Amino acid sequence: MKSVKKNDPNEALIARNRKARHDYSILDVYEAGVVLQGTEVKSLREGHANLSDAYATVDGDEVWLRGVHIPEYRNGSWTNHTPTRTRKLLLHRREIENLVGKTREGNTTLVPLSMYFKAGKVKVEIALARGKQLHDKRQDLAKRDADREVVRAIGRARKGMS
Repeated sequence: MKSVKKNDPNEALIARNRKARHDYSILDVYEAGVVLQGTEVKSLREGHANLSDAYATVDGDEVWLRGVHIPEYRNGSWTNHTPTRTRKLLLHRREIENLVGKTREGNTTLVPLSMYFKAGKVKVEIALARGKQLHDKRQDLAKRDADREVVRAIGRARKGMS
């Protein structure tokens, strides 16, 4: 994700789906706006959201975000939102057509990676992803461990510790 300023409340990370990169091979990433109700935005400003079981679907010519849990605003009244309602994603027509073609090819899904504020608007980073098999996950872990060991060896060599 692009650099997000930590001090500015209009440029802040709300939630990240950390398991997505572990469970899926990311093929392509898109940034989408989200259609929200007022109390959802207030709850997101407090930093409450859960993307762990979320996914996106393409229905007709629209993209929908499903399974995102945004808890009710604690200071809300009877106008509070439903926490796990389906939310519409805002993408350009060409991006939607591209997603329709790629998801119909098979073995791919749309997974939200993160949710953040950008210029005061809530954005979701969704990825076109392919599920990993168990051996793929093991290979990624082994590669990460090998890379860490290389970095440690270089650090030790620089310090003269061999």
